[in-house]
Amino acid sequence: MTGLDTIKNIAICAHSISANLGNGLAKQQVLHGVSLDIAAGQWTSIVGPNGAGKSTLLRCLAGVLPHSGTVSLFGQPLQNLPNRERARQLAWLGQNEASADDLTVWDVAMLGRLPHQAWLAPPSSADHAAVEQALRATQAWEWRSRPLGHLSGGERQRVLLARALAVQAQVLLMDEPLANLDPPHQADWLAVVQALVAQGSTVVSVLHEISMALHADRMVVMAQGRVTHHGASNDASTHAAVAEVFEHRIAIHALAGQWVALPIMRRETTR
Repeated sequence: MTGLDTIKNIAICAHSISANLGNGLAKQQVLHGVSLDIAAGQWTSIVGPNGAGKSTLLRCLAGVLPHSGTVSLFGQPLQNLPNRERARQLAWLGQNEASADDLTVWDVAMLGRLPHQAWLAPPSSADHAAVEQALRATQAWEWRSRPLGHLSGGERQRVLLARALAVQAQVLLMDEPLANLDPPHQADWLAVVQALVAQGSTVVSVLHEISMALHADRMVVMAQGRVTHHGASNDASTHAAVAEVFEHRIAIHALAGQWVALPIMRRETTR
């Protein structure tokens, strides 16, 4: 395999990423020299306990958080890409994203098409088609005329996902995308991700739902600002790494043809 072939097979390459949160005396280093290659055309899930640095790492990969080290997108340094080109290639769905409550669902989803539009140009037929496809994929089409502020938390999350899908980017990064979604709509989200990957897209998601994360092609396991393991989600070594960072309070089992993670209750010892 040539160097060019290797670059094409890697969507995101992160090298020696360190990052801080907070300011002044409250500043704290939360990532410690993380290096990571994200395979193109696959779904990679990032898991770990609270405070492991998962969301911080994802924000660094998206280029929305200052950091040391380098991040490349398909072999190009992220910092060298013009903002519009970066936004076309890489879509981002963060936690608790703000959006004007008086905007309609349609208008919010159409924001995902801004990287493809000329300055002050009206949306094209391609923009309309992309937005409709995204809203239908997230079961939000029926609300397209409703203001965002009239939706529940789960409904709002589906609209924000539609906005990210409307970009039609090669890479989609999502931070806790299942927040506020009930189990049936979590399953719908899983179907959307699997369809994207089948079409050749690259998906990276931070998930607290370990059973959902186990559906991914690959899993990045984190603890204390470092990557402790990166491997296939169905591999025994990956399952062992997940159990380790959660202090063996998670057990992964095969059930009905898929892997599921079950919590283990602490047992009080008696004297």
